[in-house]
Amino acid sequence: MRRLETALHRFPAVLALCALVAGSRAAAADDAKAVILATTTSTQDSGLLDVLVPIFEKQTGYFVKTISVGSGQALAMGRKGEADVLLVHSPADEQKLVAEGHGVNRRLVMHNDFVIVGPPGDPARIRPSSSSKDALTKIAQAGALFLSRGDSSGTHSKEKGLWKAAGIDPEGRSWYQQTGLGMGDTLNVASEKGGYTLADRGTFLARNKARPLALEIL
Repeated sequence: MRRLETALHRFPAVLALCALVAGSRAAAADDAKAVILATTTSTQDSGLLDVLVPIFEKQTGYFVKTISVGSGQALAMGRKGEADVLLVHSPADEQKLVAEGHGVNRRLVMHNDFVIVGPPGDPARIRPSSSSKDALTKIAQAGALFLSRGDSSGTHSKEKGLWKAAGIDPEGRSWYQQTGLGMGDTLNVASEKGGYTLADRGTFLARNKARPLALEIL
């Protein structure tokens, strides 16, 4: 277990909470007790909101309307005034949103981490890899199936950054497929097809508990 915690192809994913400026409030005046929360599919799929939202509603009297999308889409909703609060994990984009005057009171509230998961047989032999660069290089060299979310989410942005750092452009390769889906559904596709993917640990653990996946953290 210690090796899983210290292996270099695990990456931190910090979740930030950002309130949008008053002029962009999405809740209508006659719905003042409603709060629209735009958050990531990873947060939703982890089951965390199923625990936190009822507690918040009971303590405050507010009703939370949750919209689960990728971080990129959630941030776009914030810019257009379609949400009151964002819970996302794309630090550079969050800071830009606040700097542009679309959001206030950005707070780091929790952390998760990203992991590379794949079939137990590990056809690309990435398990002993010492870094993400090494792991992704092995996947590319083996031509092993890799499922990307391809949805402009924080996870997708992180994945693209890791490929770039490894000096590999996977776009257009036969072994690189984009699902256009959220984290939970992408994990299901990777499990069914026997492929690798980048996932946040929280969603992987929650999905694997609810419905055992043919995937392991590698």
